[in-house]
Amino acid sequence: MAKSPPQSRKKAAKKIAKPNIAKPGRNPAPDGNSELLARIAGALERLAPQSKPRLDFSAAEAFVWHPEAQQLAPVRRVNRVEMSLLKGIERVRDLLVENTERFARGLPANNALLWGARGMGKSSLVKAAHASIGAAYPQSGLKLIEIHREDIESLPELMALMRNAPERFIVFCDDLSFDAEDTSYKSLKTMLEGGIEGRPENVIFYATSNRRHLMARDMVENERSTAINPGEAVEEKVSLSDRFGLWLGFHRCSQDEYLAMVEGYIERHRIPIAAEELRREALEWATTRGARSGRVAWQYVQDLAGRLGVKVES
Repeated sequence: MAKSPPQSRKKAAKKIAKPNIAKPGRNPAPDGNSELLARIAGALERLAPQSKPRLDFSAAEAFVWHPEAQQLAPVRRVNRVEMSLLKGIERVRDLLVENTERFARGLPANNALLWGARGMGKSSLVKAAHASIGAAYPQSGLKLIEIHREDIESLPELMALMRNAPERFIVFCDDLSFDAEDTSYKSLKTMLEGGIEGRPENVIFYATSNRRHLMARDMVENERSTAINPGEAVEEKVSLSDRFGLWLGFHRCSQDEYLAMVEGYIERHRIPIAAEELRREALEWATTRGARSGRVAWQYVQDLAGRLGVKVES
């Protein structure tokens, strides 16, 4: 067979296409697929949920939980009463302070239910105990987290935010109670003792209520009369209060205790008034209100200070 001449081989080599190598300093020609991929990536980034910043618990000593925004709002100034002004509740005061101190020290402590007569300082005691123990054990980073009654179902989300934090937390719900058709108490039961994860070691739950069993008496009676097994139906609802290891009962104060509350406020705010006049006015004020309590005592002191032109701090 005849061989191709050298010239023919050179011509054939010229016909072979050379790869299109971009020269340095020049942008390659736009690629339609690359642009499409870039637009898709940008759209996915815009659709992705924004990462939440880490909570700064050093911003305040107390926070309020807002579940709709999954946020803890810092409280710049906590509305509290000094521990020394809480009269007539010495026994329950000492029990709650001791329990809170153990918790701040990392020792076993119980969830607490403060129940009983209205206006006797249940919520004031919780806030005062937090301030007292927080100041005594600053290394604990003790924080007070308030959750509203209607937000109880969001407790699991709140627990998740605090579980891995180095600080210790008192989750506080004021005036806790449940209505007939309300099933959110089951979330609270799970948080207190149940569930696979259980309550975080750095969280304790304090609640106040006018009811010992957190449910109205007519609710319990209705369950007993309509259920197939009345005992089990009542047990399901009443057992909620059993999840609190510490029950602290607040009862109506005596006349002497009521007057001691008034005198404590008068001395604290330096309101000038004669002892006999103070006693007469304070008792008359309680009679018109139909009750004697720390709240009534404070309301009288505010009225007296206003009449005498003396400014007081709430």
